[in-house]
Amino acid sequence: MRVKQITPVFVEFIPEQIESGKLYISDEYEIAIHKCCCGCGEEVVTPLSPVDWRYTITSHGVSLFPSIGNWKYRCKSHYFIQDNGVLWAKGMSPAQIQRVEQQDLSDKQRYIRERNEQHNTFDLFRLIASVWNRVKRFFGFKS
Repeated sequence: MRVKQITPVFVEFIPEQIESGKLYISDEYEIAIHKCCCGCGEEVVTPLSPVDWRYTITSHGVSLFPSIGNWKYRCKSHYFIQDNGVLWAKGMSPAQIQRVEQQDLSDKQRYIRERNEQHNTFDLFRLIASVWNRVKRFFGFKS
């Protein structure tokens, strides 16, 4: 039976038994999990990160985005969790699913590349600052 409402449950550890109609969220381990809202019983794992899923909390409830596309499951269900409700989306063709998966992979690769560039830039600035401080100390300049 399709789930129409979902109840957020904030946990540190994901329980062994996942109940239908509940969205278990672990901020500590940056993951959310729920049973597929179509009623098939599959467990849907959604990693929480800037390039995977994110959730928001408002006075109306919890929303998880982007959509949940269970392409690897037999049901191939596709839905949004918005304000504790389940909003069903249209099905997608295999070609559409492939494009979405390719875009997701491309987004993740770009994010990692940008983070690495930021990290390398930060390391360069830290190195320059360290060398500059040594030069100042060598010549007796006060910081």
